[in-house]
Amino acid sequence: MELILGTTLPVFIGLTIILMGGCAFLMGQAMATGWKPLGFVVIYSALLGLADRFLLYALFEGELLTLSGYLIHAVILFGIAWISYALTRARRMVTQYPWLYERTGPFTWRPRSDTADV
Repeated sequence: MELILGTTLPVFIGLTIILMGGCAFLMGQAMATGWKPLGFVVIYSALLGLADRFLLYALFEGELLTLSGYLIHAVILFGIAWISYALTRARRMVTQYPWLYERTGPFTWRPRSDTADV
């Protein structure tokens, strides 16, 4: 497992999942609140993955230049950011335009059925 991740499992959980995952969650919310496209979430998740790899290297003597570790960490951070982005976008659409949309689930919305199309 250490060869794939580039660090030990407790460090991976603590730094990548908890600390950087929290950063990814907030980043996803910020992108959705600012009405940015999902492409920005991909770019910023890749940069957050680089920061994660550097902190693993600087603080815990992990492998800095490991492609598999970077990809795994970046994909996990993107997943967290995407979930946050989708939750926030759905909430914003329903709260900002309550006369147009209604919530259908945590990630989705639909046009209100009580409005007539004219």
